[in-house]
Amino acid sequence: MKKDNSLLFTEGRIGPVSLRNRTIRSAAFEGMADGNSPTRMLKDYHVSVAEGGVGMTTLAYASVTRNGLSFPSQLWMRPEIIPALRDITDSIHAAGAKASIQLGHCGNMSHRSTAGETPISASGRFNIYSPTPVRKMRDDEIIAMSKSFGEAVRMARDAGMDCVEIHAGHGYLISQFLSPYTNHRRDRWGGSLDNRMRFMKLCMNEVMEAAGSDTGVVVKMNMRDGFKGGMELDETLTVGRELERLGVHALVLSGGFVSKAPMYVMRGEMPIKALTHYMDSRWLKYGVKMFGRMMIPSVPYKECYFLDDAEIFRRELRLPLIYVGGCSTRQSIDRVLDEGFEFVQMGRALLTMPDFVNHMRDGLESSGCEHVNYCIGRMYSREMACHKCVNDLPPALRREIDTIKSRQR
Repeated sequence: MKKDNSLLFTEGRIGPVSLRNRTIRSAAFEGMADGNSPTRMLKDYHVSVAEGGVGMTTLAYASVTRNGLSFPSQLWMRPEIIPALRDITDSIHAAGAKASIQLGHCGNMSHRSTAGETPISASGRFNIYSPTPVRKMRDDEIIAMSKSFGEAVRMARDAGMDCVEIHAGHGYLISQFLSPYTNHRRDRWGGSLDNRMRFMKLCMNEVMEAAGSDTGVVVKMNMRDGFKGGMELDETLTVGRELERLGVHALVLSGGFVSKAPMYVMRGEMPIKALTHYMDSRWLKYGVKMFGRMMIPSVPYKECYFLDDAEIFRRELRLPLIYVGGCSTRQSIDRVLDEGFEFVQMGRALLTMPDFVNHMRDGLESSGCEHVNYCIGRMYSREMACHKCVNDLPPALRREIDTIKSRQR
């Protein structure tokens, strides 16, 4: 039920940037960047979200270097794409919303064919989830990579972005340095948490300098990695305090490793038939059909599924916090805002209904997202799309969706 005293449609600030309301389209990978460049499809989707009333929409994900790409259809920050990005930000601004872009590096979650070289990470080992051999980064590469983050922020500013979101969670490169699961180094970049945070701090110093006084800086981080041997709250709270000390304007509180615990990030069940249906690689398709349910176990979905952990961060930190994870209804959004979080991010809800925010003004209670995760299964090989918006959905995939919905009841 709509609340008269709700904060939802009040203005909020992220550093120097003012948003017209408390909603942000989350940095959910769209798969709409053919040739690692912006497309008309990418522009049209984000403009539809902006016209739909959101406070800010986030393009995702943009790699700071070529070797940080995990899929062929991701953005890669380089000077030649700035005019096309500027065209998108101008259109978002014309619709009354602010524009942000998520910047990161995937580290070990890539292939030579995509990255242009053997994937790199904090430590060298074989990544069974890609699957691919991985090379340990040298000191000079680590320092150069931190500068690439700063340069990517400068390009984002040139493209008219109001904010940048630095990806330090979900098992991406900064997260790979932070987590003891992926960082086995015995030098100044590994071992103690202080050492494991060193790369993050180096990157964030470059980011904050590049952002200047007119760009908001957001960091997405893990509250838990989501499996035994990963980071837990005691360490991630320390990471959060360090990011606050470094002057970050807001944190997005998330969790999970895309390469090991993807459904901890997104919750629910991975639709294996949808995932394999769109795959081009025959051997990969066969492997996922055989072992997918074992390698991608389900994690039950519920609204506001990260809230219990996020509330601990809210008590410990003073900077603005952005809640993400299971906010597909007006009731959930108001609940999060009432708990003291400044903003709410939504991904799947705004894929199902890009104008959900405007509809909430008119009293709509739910986005209609059914949490069957067809959009996630599809995005690894095609552009992200809700099953409700796909006209030529094969009968086998419709049956899988119906089966998943029946298991949720």
